[in-house]
Amino acid sequence: MLPLIHFVHGKESGPWGRKINYLSEIAKAEGFDIESLDYLDAGEPQARVERLLAACAERKPDILVGSSMGGWVAATATAMLPVRGLFLMAPAFYMPDYPPHRLGCDGSRIDIIHGWRDGVIPFQHSVRFRQEHHCTLHLVDDDHRLAQRLDLLGDVFVAFLKRTMQM
Repeated sequence: MLPLIHFVHGKESGPWGRKINYLSEIAKAEGFDIESLDYLDAGEPQARVERLLAACAERKPDILVGSSMGGWVAATATAMLPVRGLFLMAPAFYMPDYPPHRLGCDGSRIDIIHGWRDGVIPFQHSVRFRQEHHCTLHLVDDDHRLAQRLDLLGDVFVAFLKRTMQM
């Protein structure tokens, strides 16, 4: 059985948005199975965590990948769902309407990529998370969607996958 990556989309995107489509093709080429649930009808972050945990009850993912609210969801799920790695894109940490995140994944197994020009979630939130959890942070010249630098996003993701699976 191939290792499994579970993607968790953001608040208003869908399970097969541009970034997830792009990264899932890379993951398949690197030898991973892919899962991506639809969370659009589960508006609250904690409801999304519960859906993710239920979906992972039979087959646990090796890696969680989350974007925006999905980053908060994926990180919080690791408090109850051990994974080998956590890849986050502009995660919604320290947002006023969100409960505090929980984390069960060691910082050495976490990579974050965040755009300097993000107008939705300030990049400083990822800097703060990096300082608290000692993970890897990539700040790029892009906005919240990271759409202008998909090439760089893909390069960072491939390096993360290779490093994580060797740990």
